[in-house]
Amino acid sequence: MKIAVYCSAKDRIDESYKVLARQLGEWIATHGHTLVYGGATGGLMTAVSDAAKDAGGTIIGVVPARIIASKRMATNCTEIHQVASMSERKQRMRDEADCFICLPGSYGTLDEMLDVIASGTVGEHRKPLYILNINGFYDHLQLLTQHMQSLNFLPQQESYKPIYVNTLEECFALLVEGRR
Repeated sequence: MKIAVYCSAKDRIDESYKVLARQLGEWIATHGHTLVYGGATGGLMTAVSDAAKDAGGTIIGVVPARIIASKRMATNCTEIHQVASMSERKQRMRDEADCFICLPGSYGTLDEMLDVIASGTVGEHRKPLYILNINGFYDHLQLLTQHMQSLNFLPQQESYKPIYVNTLEECFALLVEGRR
């Protein structure tokens, strides 16, 4: 299975998030899956991809021109897809992946996550999105979703919605079970 991971490229974050990313990368590789990620260096992106590589995994990086120009393209990928823009990166990662895992991150991570949700909502795919709500990182996003539903901006029964998990173990169990 090809698993796309969306996450932060920031280095100055708590080490516990990097440990989490490394555990995820190692699990993906040791269970015979392929990591699909943004192909850049820094933060959780480096942690997840280095761990997958160290465990002998296959790594597909999808790198936009701006990342290449800033000399932040990762060198640990098995396969690199160079794309023109962030929009093209999102599309390519969505096409490549069988499922998505969202770790903590910033605007780019939220953009990728919301792109998966919006495209799933209109029926462009049925691939599961697992949001790792570690230490309550995405609690406010869940509250915002509930607020939007209460005001009827979102239907009470969504046609596509992410699966929130609080631990990696919970995420791994769902992946093994094949929950979609």
